[in-house]
Amino acid sequence: MNEDLRNIVLGVVAAGVSAALGWAFRTYLWRRKLRRKQAFFGLPGNSECLLVVNRDADADGAVHRFDVFALLELSALIKDCGARAQILRHDVAQLGFGERTEFCVGGPFSNRRTAAHLGSLLPGVRIDTETATGPERAAFRIGAEHYRLEAGSTEYVLLARLTAGEGGRPVFLFCGQRAVTNQAATRYLARHHEKLARKHGSGSFVLLLKVVNTQAYGPDVVELVADVTRTAQTPAPADEPDPAPAPAQ
Repeated sequence: MNEDLRNIVLGVVAAGVSAALGWAFRTYLWRRKLRRKQAFFGLPGNSECLLVVNRDADADGAVHRFDVFALLELSALIKDCGARAQILRHDVAQLGFGERTEFCVGGPFSNRRTAAHLGSLLPGVRIDTETATGPERAAFRIGAEHYRLEAGSTEYVLLARLTAGEGGRPVFLFCGQRAVTNQAATRYLARHHEKLARKHGSGSFVLLLKVVNTQAYGPDVVELVADVTRTAQTPAPADEPDPAPAPAQ
């Protein structure tokens, strides 16, 4: 074998080794990223989870189109983790929590399951479900703060990851003042789950998000108002007077 041919063979071998090492390293990084994503969502490969579907508060039995979009975004996350989803209506999901990851979409006015989770897991959150019209409709009270709905302008949604019950699998809540805010919260989770996993690990968190000018921007412009985990999980005093509205953010 002459010198030129040997150099060519050595070059091909070196290129092959480099390509194999590069592929192995990329595969390692991809698998590590996947494992972290699965751990955050509580969705190991081939596991099952629950998608609890609400109904449109203004249309008996129907699911609002923005909630359908939210479910589609969650379905993509679940598929990425290699898991499977079982879809249940909110009024027939008579199950405990902790054994399977649960994604619960909608506020307590359209989702009984959300109402149950709020009462059991987030006693510091109060949402006005009685007022049909006026400034108090769907208003949030979280501790000493009060967040009113300004439809199309300023709307709020709670994004929560809660761990409780046997098994330790999380419950994800997307509890918004309107259906468009539910989709905004699912989109925020899809975009920021890596950052949230680094900050909160496998623990619980409750974030208050503000969705800005949905009339023009739909669910796309979302701002983090505050991490309200401690306040939301602390029972509010029974004799606490109604707080004054929070200043505009």
